[in-house]
Amino acid sequence: MADDSKSQTQIEIKQQCGPTAAIFSTELTADELLKEERVPFPFFRPLSQKRANTWIISLFVILHLGAFTATMIVNDCWDNSHGDCALKPLRRFSFQPFSENPLLGPSASALDEIGALRKTLLTNNHQLWRIFTSPWLHAGLIHLIINLSSVIFVGIHLEQEFGPLRIGVIYILSAITGSLIASLFVQDRPSVCSSGALVGLLGTLLSGLISNWKSYTNKFAGLVATMTILMTNLVLGLIPYINNFANIGGFMSGFLLGFVLLFKPQQEKLARNKGGLFDFDAKHIVKCRNTLDKPVQRGAALIIFSFLLAGILIAVLHDININKYCSWCHYFDCIPSKWWSCTDKAFHCEKMVNLEYLTLSCPNTGRFRVFPFTNISEARFQDICNLICS
Repeated sequence: MADDSKSQTQIEIKQQCGPTAAIFSTELTADELLKEERVPFPFFRPLSQKRANTWIISLFVILHLGAFTATMIVNDCWDNSHGDCALKPLRRFSFQPFSENPLLGPSASALDEIGALRKTLLTNNHQLWRIFTSPWLHAGLIHLIINLSSVIFVGIHLEQEFGPLRIGVIYILSAITGSLIASLFVQDRPSVCSSGALVGLLGTLLSGLISNWKSYTNKFAGLVATMTILMTNLVLGLIPYINNFANIGGFMSGFLLGFVLLFKPQQEKLARNKGGLFDFDAKHIVKCRNTLDKPVQRGAALIIFSFLLAGILIAVLHDININKYCSWCHYFDCIPSKWWSCTDKAFHCEKMVNLEYLTLSCPNTGRFRVFPFTNISEARFQDICNLICS
């Protein structure tokens, strides 16, 4: 009777992988089988205590923090702007005024110097290395906090679910693809592409959810959380200095790569839970099954991504600017507001020095500003001129 009260389920996995066939069998209770069949969506399961499971996301976060620190050191608002800064007690690490950068960040010239995207620097000076530096830069402290909080929330769950190698590859490829697409729409103002990799992780999460829809619980709540984070970053991308086309490119890349690289979570879980004499065989069998799981879908996604990346690379190498063919596309990247300007025109200002005062006036608008100093760099002069004229 004791055996009748606890029903047993026989599971046999047969998979041909390589020249020989492997057979594995084990016994699970009905309750255990139900747990194996469906797992919580990554957002709604407890994080593992194993530090090794989150090393790749931790590394990316450290690199982003280092890049932002370097940006603020180069910016040096206290000296370059002669103390006209937000949060003045931070001295060298203080931020440009809100009227200049609404995200509590550096000046436009500092972003140019540290490696942001700008049309003239890409097309005229052929500084293609900016495609690889801009994904690590942030427009300001607000952008940094929102971006890294989302990366930690999404990335750690994905890394513990699917492993650091695959998530690291998706993160890097999404960042580069987003930056490449951003360079096709870039205008003559600095822009950063750090959100592209995060949105790539969101695309990966969405494709993993679609592929394993029946395997997850809490999937509708997970879908709402994913779309909320995505829309927050897309709205934030409408502010100057953040390139929204990098977000779009990163999402496309992550969505396609998710179909290629993500495997069924319950199969991974099954392999970890088995033990004893069959531990190695079980992992080997699951690995072979994963490589052959949905081959048509994986192959199609890989082909589409390869053609997409190749087409973008060719367009970038030929200095194609899609803004010439799409007069309204720039509204996806920046929407004008009374708090900021989205213009990318190069303005000219007149400079007049009188004793210890510097006067800059804009002939186009008639506006001018008087500063209690005379020593100013050419890059900083252009920053202020754009601010007065726009």
